[in-house]
Amino acid sequence: MKTIAIFGAGPALGLSLAQRFGREGYRVALVARRQESLDELAARLPDVETATFRADLLDPAQLTAAVAAIEDRFGPVDVAVWSPGGLDQARVAVLDVDPDELPNQLELLLLAPIRLARLLLPGMRARGDGGLLYASGTSATNPVPQLGNVGIALAGMRNYVHSAHAVLADDGVYVGVVPIGGLIRGSAAEAVVMSASGEFADFDLDALKLALLDPADIADVFWDLNAKRDRVEAVVGGF
Repeated sequence: MKTIAIFGAGPALGLSLAQRFGREGYRVALVARRQESLDELAARLPDVETATFRADLLDPAQLTAAVAAIEDRFGPVDVAVWSPGGLDQARVAVLDVDPDELPNQLELLLLAPIRLARLLLPGMRARGDGGLLYASGTSATNPVPQLGNVGIALAGMRNYVHSAHAVLADDGVYVGVVPIGGLIRGSAAEAVVMSASGEFADFDLDALKLALLDPADIADVFWDLNAKRDRVEAVVGGF
């Protein structure tokens, strides 16, 4: 039986990914910061073999320990998905980006994802099989001025994924990215943005409401990418 590990598992996309891969017979490892949230997710997966692992993904030691704990429980990770929300990190307009503060965004959207790959790739390459999938945003290729720091970090992630995909293709290891251009229905991001408060007050909410995305549909895209492995990227939605 294969195992999928979802890093940054949440109640929208994370849950839908667990349900989608679970229907295909995968065991599911859920990784997030709050045990209470993990327990709530696991309770919604009664028909899927699931285990939870609490870790701050931005802490290298905790990330390493989480991977080791998953492998101890289930054996090798066959598919890993990086999909943290990152709502607690400020979005900064492009002309206000401070290079001294940019590392905060780079850590979540570029450095930690690479760190995860380096933990999992040796085993995957040795086995000649495995998948690394990354949730991203369309600001990686279609810049949104209000998301200056996010777009910079996501563009770096996209470059890494495309490059790794090309290098690993002959090793049996798949690396792919799903840029998401909209709000995922049921996510914490939807609730915050739709409230039109704080840093999101200047967003065009009418336009955003046209880009509400069903997490189950996005999970289908992740499954399709991993199953077919015929392309590196699949864009969902778009502003």
